[in-house]
Amino acid sequence: MTQPARDFPFTLERQDIAALLPHRGPIFACTQLIAHAPRAFTGCARWPLDNAVIQGHFPGFPLVPGVLLIEAATQLAGAGLLSADPYVQSLPSDRIGVLASVRRCSFKRPVQPEQNVMFDISCRQIGADAVQITALARVLDQEVAQVETLMVYADRAQMAGVLGLPLSESAPVPA
Repeated sequence: MTQPARDFPFTLERQDIAALLPHRGPIFACTQLIAHAPRAFTGCARWPLDNAVIQGHFPGFPLVPGVLLIEAATQLAGAGLLSADPYVQSLPSDRIGVLASVRRCSFKRPVQPEQNVMFDISCRQIGADAVQITALARVLDQEVAQVETLMVYADRAQMAGVLGLPLSESAPVPA
């Protein structure tokens, strides 16, 4: 998984992020990521009005669910780490970053579909397989959320076993 060192800052577009992460469909809303350093990122996420989750939250008054803000912050951090952090790049390719806990979270304002949500993200390695993620989310320079999560790097085969899936049905390792 080791990649050549990159000069900072560098930008990843949606397709570059998708190449790093296994997420697809309505859960994947990342549109851009700027890596400022191995563990410091600015990212953007946007949910369209026709997103299946948004359609039910709430009919007639669509709002982006807070859980999607948490997920986007963690996905952006994961893509940033995979593209910029030499330690994470050195992990075996059979590891997958998964959200392990939401340590702290506060929502300040509602987010509507079609709004660009900008995330300022910093990451701190707190163990061989654990990263603390801190993110501030803004829409039009107004704070909408603060999030602190824990992501762990789990063995794909072990995850498949826990879920009762044969390894062949688990998500493929991104190229």
